[in-house]
Amino acid sequence: MGAVLRAVRGATTLDADSEIEVQRRVGALLTAILARNSLGPGDLVSVVFTVTEDVTSIYPASAARALPGLSDVPMLDCREMAVAGAVPRCIRVLVHCFTERDRAEIQHVYLEGAESLRPDLSG
Repeated sequence: MGAVLRAVRGATTLDADSEIEVQRRVGALLTAILARNSLGPGDLVSVVFTVTEDVTSIYPASAARALPGLSDVPMLDCREMAVAGAVPRCIRVLVHCFTERDRAEIQHVYLEGAESLRPDLSG
């Protein structure tokens, strides 16, 4: 089987809503997604971020574009629905990529307290 289009999920949370914190946590999240799935920037098709209403300091895509090789990857930021009891200061990501891995081999990445969002995928 050759490379196919897959999606990788992930999320992280912030201790505080600041540009530096968003840059640090988004960088760690994307770096982990790429490393755990043996992906390079050229494998990425697009990246969609969502943020909870309490994240307003910087767009996660702006932070992601600062990472080596990601400046030309199409990215989109969206506001997440306000749901009672939702994890605060949360940034979620959906990475579309080409990979030779089967869907079951994809490693989704949940960091910094976001593991509770998808314990079935946090493995």
